[in-house]
Amino acid sequence: MAATPAPPGAPPKPTWDPRDPVQPWLRPTIRIRLTLLYGGMFLIAGILLLSIIYLFTAQALNNISELPFEIVSGKVKPTTDWCVLPEEGSGAQFNQAVSGCLAHQRELALDDLLRRSLFALLGLSIIAFAFGYAMAGRVLSPLGRITRTARRVAGSDLSRRIELDGPDDELKELADTFDEMLDRLERAFTAQQRFVANASHELRTPLAINRTLLEVQLSDPGAPVELRQLGKTLLATNERSEQLVEGLLLLARSDNQIVERKPVDLAEVASRAIDQVRAEAEALGVAIRGERAPAVVQGNGVLLERIALNLVQNAVRYNVPRDEEAEGGGGWVEVSTETAEGQAVLVVSNTGPVVPAYEVDNLFEPFRRLRQQRTGSDKGVGLGLSIARSVARAHGGRIIAEPREGGGLVMRVTLPI
Repeated sequence: MAATPAPPGAPPKPTWDPRDPVQPWLRPTIRIRLTLLYGGMFLIAGILLLSIIYLFTAQALNNISELPFEIVSGKVKPTTDWCVLPEEGSGAQFNQAVSGCLAHQRELALDDLLRRSLFALLGLSIIAFAFGYAMAGRVLSPLGRITRTARRVAGSDLSRRIELDGPDDELKELADTFDEMLDRLERAFTAQQRFVANASHELRTPLAINRTLLEVQLSDPGAPVELRQLGKTLLATNERSEQLVEGLLLLARSDNQIVERKPVDLAEVASRAIDQVRAEAEALGVAIRGERAPAVVQGNGVLLERIALNLVQNAVRYNVPRDEEAEGGGGWVEVSTETAEGQAVLVVSNTGPVVPAYEVDNLFEPFRRLRQQRTGSDKGVGLGLSIARSVARAHGGRIIAEPREGGGLVMRVTLPI
């Protein structure tokens, strides 16, 4: 009887009692901290601005208290150039001139007060923006820490944890929840790796035993013809099952990011893949050509060779038939490598049947072939392009397929250098 799976873990409990209506308001949440911070900054800036304006106003009033004229020997004499008093005239004219001097003095004092206030406001604004920027960075620094940890985790380093200390606010709850999610992901990936390792052994061993028994039986010269024919059929079926198991295991392993990377030349990888397919291409009458310039990337050489091998094998196997070859001059596969715009590019193009543009995406699905047909021929197990796309993604690159005019496909793999 299968064991009942454990229920999923509950989300982290809040550190405050939800039944207590007072406790949440006393928590130093990020909202309260930001409110106190910006409210306090506004209050301090307002107090400073009022104090400066008060000082400037007091100084302006002192300037106004100093009259622009003085009385010397019973005569009134102006002390500034802009205050002009009549030497002779009635008392009304003299009083009007004195009022004009005092009004002009008030205007000068107000203009000076406005100018100084504007300079004070500009200086306080610069200080407020700088202080606010610094304080906002300090308050939001936990988010930067969470982002950096998430970026490291994106590189398949699931052992990283945020472990945020500080006040028990929303950011700490977010960091704790993220750490708990990473714990679950790490356990899930560890279980997947363990399953792949166990499945690799449990699935390969019986198939290897079957292959050995069939080969021993076929090596018996006294075996009947019917039995030998049946053995060859079973051996081909067993070989197809081995290819399927290998493809599934490789697809499961290549879905993760590549942690250990080494310099790999795509030109060398493509040449090795061509060498492995050359005999099959010659048997099918398919010519392999193309120029391969050095294109070094950081990655796993075995997996990158599998991309090139799968693409070249598909290009050779899904090419023009022999009868069309005799009429049209023969099929071909072109394999080239280059570097462009900071990326290494592997291009595999071939002649072959016409592929509708709406069918291209289906080719990358496992066990799918052209025109939505399931795999069932001896050309492969239908995992080649799925594995190639998975490996390309694990290296931070991508693979694009485009129908070629006249039939066939153009497969373009781009990888970061």
